[in-house]
Amino acid sequence: MAYSPIQAWVQVYVHVESSWGCFMNLPGFHTALKTGLGPACRDANIPIAGARRHPAIRILHDRRLWPAPVAIGINYLRRKIQYPSPLLRDEAERNIAAITPPGRKTYFTDGSVDPITHTAGAGFAARGMPHHQTLSLPSGASQLADRHFAKGNGARAHTLSAVGNCHIDSAWLWPYSETKRKVGRSYSSQVKLMEDYPELVFVASQAQQWAWCKQYYPELFERVKEQVQAGRFLPVGGTWVEMDGNIPSGESFVRQFLHGQRFYQQELGVTCKEFWLPDTFGYSAQIPALMRHMGLSRFLTQKLSWNTVNKFPHHNFTWEGIDGSTVLAHFPPGDSYNMNCTVEEAVRTVRNLEDKGRVSTSAFLFGYGDGGGGPTQDMLERARRLKDADGCPRMNIVAPDMLFTTLENEQHNMCRWVGELYLELHNGTYTSQADMKRLCRSAEFSLRDAEVLLSSACATLGSAASALLEASLESLDVAWKKVLLNQFHDVLPGSGIGIIYPEATRYYEEAIAAATEVWHRAADALFGSGGEQTWTVFNTLQWEREEVVEALTRPDDEGGRSVGHVLVKAPPLGYAVLQEVNPAKPVSLTETDGLFVLDNGLLRAEINSYGQVVSLVTAGDYRDVFRKEDGSQLAGNQLVLFDDEPLVHDAWDVMDYHLETPVVLNKERSGHAVSPVTVVESSPLLVRLRWSVDISSDSTLTQDIELRASTPYLVASSVVDWHEDRKILKVVFEHNVLARNATFDIQFGHLERATHLNTSWDSARYEVCGHKWADVSEPDWGFAVLNDSKYGWMARGNYLSLSLLKAPKSPDDTCDMGSHEFKYALMPHVGTVNQAGIVQRAYEFNNPLRLLQLPSSTTSAQPTWSAMTVEGEGAVLHTIKPAEDGSGQVIVRLYECHGKKSKVNLHTSLPVTDATYCDGMEVEGAQAPFSTEGNDTTIRLSFTPFAIMALRLSF
Repeated sequence: MAYSPIQAWVQVYVHVESSWGCFMNLPGFHTALKTGLGPACRDANIPIAGARRHPAIRILHDRRLWPAPVAIGINYLRRKIQYPSPLLRDEAERNIAAITPPGRKTYFTDGSVDPITHTAGAGFAARGMPHHQTLSLPSGASQLADRHFAKGNGARAHTLSAVGNCHIDSAWLWPYSETKRKVGRSYSSQVKLMEDYPELVFVASQAQQWAWCKQYYPELFERVKEQVQAGRFLPVGGTWVEMDGNIPSGESFVRQFLHGQRFYQQELGVTCKEFWLPDTFGYSAQIPALMRHMGLSRFLTQKLSWNTVNKFPHHNFTWEGIDGSTVLAHFPPGDSYNMNCTVEEAVRTVRNLEDKGRVSTSAFLFGYGDGGGGPTQDMLERARRLKDADGCPRMNIVAPDMLFTTLENEQHNMCRWVGELYLELHNGTYTSQADMKRLCRSAEFSLRDAEVLLSSACATLGSAASALLEASLESLDVAWKKVLLNQFHDVLPGSGIGIIYPEATRYYEEAIAAATEVWHRAADALFGSGGEQTWTVFNTLQWEREEVVEALTRPDDEGGRSVGHVLVKAPPLGYAVLQEVNPAKPVSLTETDGLFVLDNGLLRAEINSYGQVVSLVTAGDYRDVFRKEDGSQLAGNQLVLFDDEPLVHDAWDVMDYHLETPVVLNKERSGHAVSPVTVVESSPLLVRLRWSVDISSDSTLTQDIELRASTPYLVASSVVDWHEDRKILKVVFEHNVLARNATFDIQFGHLERATHLNTSWDSARYEVCGHKWADVSEPDWGFAVLNDSKYGWMARGNYLSLSLLKAPKSPDDTCDMGSHEFKYALMPHVGTVNQAGIVQRAYEFNNPLRLLQLPSSTTSAQPTWSAMTVEGEGAVLHTIKPAEDGSGQVIVRLYECHGKKSKVNLHTSLPVTDATYCDGMEVEGAQAPFSTEGNDTTIRLSFTPFAIMALRLSF
């Protein structure tokens, strides 16, 4: 085929870009290529005059990098271009001669072999670098290329540990179903590529995706397993998915590793040695402790390179968590997991490295990612040429273990970072897709409670419960994996397209339903079923509780029973027959000067007609959270609407300038219609007020404010019909507490953050992640806010706010449109966070007492029953679960919640015969000290601050 000049230029340009990408980023290369094509350059309006003096040509001469592709391209053109006249052909030959390096004119002599289709020349073959386009190079070009690439680096050159990968988002701009196909395509491509490139090492994270490969592509999975055994196709990360790094609970983190590692061990015979989480939106300060609990000490990510204010000062460092645990952390200096193995990327990676002189190697993650794909032939060809090329860092394709082993040997040179790795971006993900957060929190507690009762049944009944245990373990395994999948870092954070959320909602609901079924099956096995029934109140927390619950207790006019409120008591981790208890002090309601005054003997609150809390004091204390000593008035429970228009990422971000646009909805002359507070219910056990506001012409909020007997906090329950456009709704508390730091609940502990803006690091944390509670305190007084489903907080000066709803329009333009229900609570307290029991109250707020009908024969013989309790302060018994191996043994997980050393005694009525320490993978360790007296077994435990501890109990 004959080409016009411009057609030929396009052909050669495309050929060179695909074949010799390692040169493409050299300054002036594109220009040199275009200049060398004579008549085609004229068509492209590129000057030819003085071509030899062109800067791009001088660079190539000086660097001895006159590229063979230009020679090949011109030879190709000389045979393929159809010139309109001999004069134009002669001019093209003169232009070719003008840019030919001295002594190298043999590059451009016509050859009888078509360089586009025939095999590679001896020069490249000798270096073991056959080109994937099977080029035949003229001998001079081949020798020149060999000579250049044979010039190795010095002994001190930095080494790039290149690791092939194809980060696949389990759902993002596509649903789970498409990810399954992406896995098949990506894995098959890499297995095929390994046939031609024996040096390729490819890693894949997320055990869920490996499981999908096994389920939907079984033949491919067997081929992959062969490469796993050869050490070339490797699992990394150890987690079920690459989950969000902030929102999942501590137990969810444990289960991510537990289910991920068990899959790799059972299916591949491999245990991952590193936590691989390159693309998530910040990293909890408790991750180092969780990693150590799971037997891991290596961590990799790159997302902090996205910071908008502060450049993170390290790429290699020792990361210390809130409990003092440390792990080796590595950030690839190229700031990407989608490298293409180009010269520019290699040079930039070393240039970016913050730890020059401290380490000798850095990760270089190459391959197409996010949507999958992985390394390509082009990338591997460029990696071969950059293996040891003068002027570039060495590039060696290695397994992650070799990278981390080298870094561990150099860890003594590294700096230390203490606390969270806060991403100064994507903080809107704490709020977007509110239902995902609500259902995740609900599923986590539902599964926890089911496991508590199942473990008690199996421990008590022994082999008689083997069928129950087998069926329940299978059901819980499926349920947990649905929850873990939904914790993927674009699903739970709310940054995916709309199509993925109905399926994710269904998965959460199925998990909750499965947990409820296991709960009832375990109760029937443990306590019996059938016959006359008696109502009991069940407590799955480790301390005794007294709370108001709704129960069918009062006779109605037709002789039946109706729903009413009763105050009840329940023992630790057990049940008691439902009996009404008289409150120590009834709840009272008075109206004074337009204010509603609620008092239950534990706290006193004043509510104005707009639903604002204008006074909040602990009984017997003079200090007011919302009223200053000079009488000036502050206010809590201000519902505030902000504009929310991020620069780029709607669902991901909340920019700091949104704070300049507050509109308080529930105040006088707000411009929003407010239905003033009315009394809905008033009794000795509960007072409930109600008010509402029109957020806009399309959105409304209705809120109940209630105070219950024996409860040290004021509860606000909201129902919102939300149809906004790029707005964010927050509840704001302007308080009277002088606190330089605020404390936030995180996984298995809590974290302090500054409330001032002294540094750029402080000011960048205008929206932060917290779990069940946040607190601002002076040394012996303060107040906390509890919540049941929210994660976005701000603490600045004397303001504490909780983000409630967001209205982004991308990537899901219907995000959060519709009805929402949520609760939060205000808790004033005397003493510190620990002395006030904020951790315990937050657990109670998220896990109310449950009503359960049991056979009257059981309750008459045993009116109360308690499985476990903890004697002493500071330890939270979070998890009681059957061992995953089906042995009938029980795993108990506790953590220290006060941030101090403590000793406690774990008491259990279950028939314990042995107790050992274990890790998060449930591998037995040393003997735990225990003693048994009668029906009570005591295990003596010592904790360091925020430590996570697990026991394995035998029966």
